[in-house]
Amino acid sequence: MTEIRFYHLQRQSLEEALPKLLERIQSAGLNAVIKLPDRGLMETMDKVLWDYDPASFLPHDIEGCKHADAQTFYLTTSDENPNSATALVLVDAVDSPDVMKYDRCLYMFDGRNDDIVAKARADWKNFKETDAELSYWQQREMGGWEQKA
Repeated sequence: MTEIRFYHLQRQSLEEALPKLLERIQSAGLNAVIKLPDRGLMETMDKVLWDYDPASFLPHDIEGCKHADAQTFYLTTSDENPNSATALVLVDAVDSPDVMKYDRCLYMFDGRNDDIVAKARADWKNFKETDAELSYWQQREMGGWEQKA
C-alpha cells in the first residue's frame, strides 16, 4: 500500500524544507524521484541540494544525466524512475500517473499559492478514494512538521 504524505509549506520555502526531508529519506536508505513542474525549478533545486549544507551531501542529479541509475535522488519533470526509487516527491501539485507504484509519496505544496492549494485539496480527495494511506503535515512555527490528519 502506498503511503502519501501531504506537506503543506507555510513557513519555509521548498528550498529550505526539501533538503531536510531528503536527509530523512536518505537516512532510511531509500532512493527517491523528485518530480518538479518545470525545468527552471528543477535547476534551482539542483543548485540548492548542492549548496544547502556544506557539512552534508545529498547525492543527486537531474534528468538527462549520464548515470541516473546511480543517483540516490533524481530530479525530473517527467515520470521516469531510472534509479529504482521507492519514494516519490511531488512538488507544487504536479501530477504523476505512477504514484501508486511507489511505497511512499511526499506531496509538497506551497500554501501561499491559492491555485496549488486548491489542486492539493482535489488530489487529497482523489487519493482518499484509493487504498493509499494518507497523512497531512503542517510546518510548525519553530520549524519541523506536525501531523494534522
